[in-house]
Amino acid sequence: MKFLIAGLGSIGRRHLRNLLALGEKDIILYRTHQSTLADDVLADFPVESDIQRALEHKPDAVIISNPTALHMQVAIPCAQAGCAIFIEKPLAHQLDDLQPFEQEINKHKNIVFSAYQFRFNPGLRKMAELLGNQDAGRPLSFSCHWGEYLPDWHPWEDYRKSYAARGDMGGGVVLTLCHPLDYLRWLFGEVAALFSFTGRISDLEVDVDDFAHTLIQYSGGVNGGLHLDYYRRPKRHNLEITCTEGVLFWDHLTSGVLLSRPDGSVQEYPPPAGFERNDMYLEEMRHFIGLLKGESETNLCGYEDGKKALELAWAVIHSGRYGRKVVFGD
Repeated sequence: MKFLIAGLGSIGRRHLRNLLALGEKDIILYRTHQSTLADDVLADFPVESDIQRALEHKPDAVIISNPTALHMQVAIPCAQAGCAIFIEKPLAHQLDDLQPFEQEINKHKNIVFSAYQFRFNPGLRKMAELLGNQDAGRPLSFSCHWGEYLPDWHPWEDYRKSYAARGDMGGGVVLTLCHPLDYLRWLFGEVAALFSFTGRISDLEVDVDDFAHTLIQYSGGVNGGLHLDYYRRPKRHNLEITCTEGVLFWDHLTSGVLLSRPDGSVQEYPPPAGFERNDMYLEEMRHFIGLLKGESETNLCGYEDGKKALELAWAVIHSGRYGRKVVFGD
């Protein structure tokens, strides 16, 4: 199995390390040499700076981990070449960018995996299980909060030059922190309507929105609030779901789940012993390799999931920009 990795920033290097850890050694690198990280770990791999030259190596699969606004420049020729595609979230910068890509994958029947690694978080998987079994009764409402201080993400680089801080590279808090838009849909189903407040209110030197606060109603009746920001210190990423027979709480820092009952009792569901953040990335890559080898029948986060997440992200952006409620299915 031959892999092409497009983009060697921090996430691209993580995927490289994980491929190696999973026993995959036939790897080609496509890069523009813009990364601020050291190159010592890349010395043993062939490097190309032109995508067509990279495709001449005939990779079976491509890992797309370059800046969001550049995803389709790689994804479309790789789809035309028949590669399986593992693409970092969000799939693209603009929804219109997906149309030519979708035409190619429909034509060539490519495997496409949307890299929303939180679907492989043990705590969120436990949440999905508990909701499915109605262990806390029927879900009614939720509160999800994800805030982190952008300059702390990559201390080795100037945050102002990072893709997350630049609109031309597909950054902004909604697109960059769009994971909850995916995992909330995974937990609750399709969105019926949403309304957002977005803007730039911190002292960060960015040209994009640094916060978004969104009210969401799902088709099944669940409703709640999602808050995203670039400025919170200390960071916070958690989800609370109020149900008819208790309250579920997940915290990313521990990846454990608490179920609080009406009688005051609390049931704990810790993550597996030794769980680390990288385990999510390992599991999603293992799943992708299983899809390539025909060992996994169901794609746990396919193209349509990624497209839905991007549609929701742009609904949040447009609602905040124009002050309008967005209703789906009209």
